[in-house]
Amino acid sequence: MADGFKNCTKLDKASWKPASEAEAKAKALGYEVRRSKVEGSCYEVYGVKEGKLYELFYSPEDLSLKHTIAK
Repeated sequence: MADGFKNCTKLDKASWKPASEAEAKAKALGYEVRRSKVEGSCYEVYGVKEGKLYELFYSPEDLSLKHTIAK
C-alpha cells in the first residue's frame, strides 16, 4: 500500500548515502527499526516506538527526515 510520499531527492541513486545510515538515524530517535526499503526517491524506514508502528521517510541525499506516518 503506497502512502504517496515518494519525492525526497532528484539525485541519481549512485550519489545516495547508504540505507543503513537512515536506519541508524531512526534508531537514534528511539525507534526499533523493523525494515527499510526504497520508496520512489526516499528511504522508507519502518519502526516501532512506544508500541506504535511508524513509517519514516528519509532523503537519501542528506538523510533528513522528510515525512512521518503513524500507523
